[in-house]
Amino acid sequence: MKLYTSVDIAPSPKKIAYNDKILLLGSCFADNIGTKFGEYYFQTTVNPYGTLYNPASIAKAISGIGNGVSDIGFVEHNGLWHSLSHHGSFSRADKEDLVRACEQSRVQLREALQQASIMIITFGTAWVYEYEDKVVANCHKLPANRFVRRRMTVDEIVEIWQPILAAMPDKHWIFTVSPIRHVKDGLHENQISKAILLQAVDRLTAKQLDSPIGGLSYFPSYEIMLDELRDYRFYAEDMVHPSDVAVDYIWQRFVDTYMTADTKNEMRTLHQLWRDRHHRFLHPDSPDAQQFAAHIKTRLQQLQPRYPWLESIE
Repeated sequence: MKLYTSVDIAPSPKKIAYNDKILLLGSCFADNIGTKFGEYYFQTTVNPYGTLYNPASIAKAISGIGNGVSDIGFVEHNGLWHSLSHHGSFSRADKEDLVRACEQSRVQLREALQQASIMIITFGTAWVYEYEDKVVANCHKLPANRFVRRRMTVDEIVEIWQPILAAMPDKHWIFTVSPIRHVKDGLHENQISKAILLQAVDRLTAKQLDSPIGGLSYFPSYEIMLDELRDYRFYAEDMVHPSDVAVDYIWQRFVDTYMTADTKNEMRTLHQLWRDRHHRFLHPDSPDAQQFAAHIKTRLQQLQPRYPWLESIE
């Protein structure tokens, strides 16, 4: 007896390997999956601007990397300076500190975008807030009357994203729609929002690029959460975000879709290294702990010729 509906996902013809550099942009779910990539020591850059929720802000981050900080709106509120293009984690008491942090993130994003062969984009919501007729990435708890709230349309999202995809046909773009519900918008409004995102992604990925290297695909994290993991036991305490178990399950479905058997074998080796490095001894100065630390150091040295980016691990 089968007690749940499963989401059928065809294996992707384009695979992800350890020589790929991966850029993840978008909602909290991009952070979740980025963390999983990190546990296996893939070469990743995750949300240099912080978490971005709507398609317009993600697109603006990509298309604005050559403009410098002059194109970023800065506002002061309650003793803090905020960037309207960045997450609240960038906010600073000193404006110059904020400008420097934003410039560093712009450079990081530009370099990651130039080097990445895999782009993973997660749309969170079609609802946007406009400040002086420009969509912002975050409202930073400024007074609501300073913003205009509206919902993007499918056509609008497609129109923004088609030139970006056409300009970078050498990359493989993987789109997802975040399974995290934006309950503050209202449950009905959240469903309409997700439907718009799903339609926009469907139209974007339906138009495959001609490059044999690049391409477009959709990974159904939203559908997996709603159908295979529909029980509330797969949610965190806020009943909105996926639990760790849910993230692990969706990650495994992602691995089965985009990784070869050889890559999975490499992942097991590198994940064991990650687990060993994060093991904490009750008595870190004991002989057993010192011996284990020496073992990790030796293993790391053995792996570095094959994975040179591991040299940055301390």
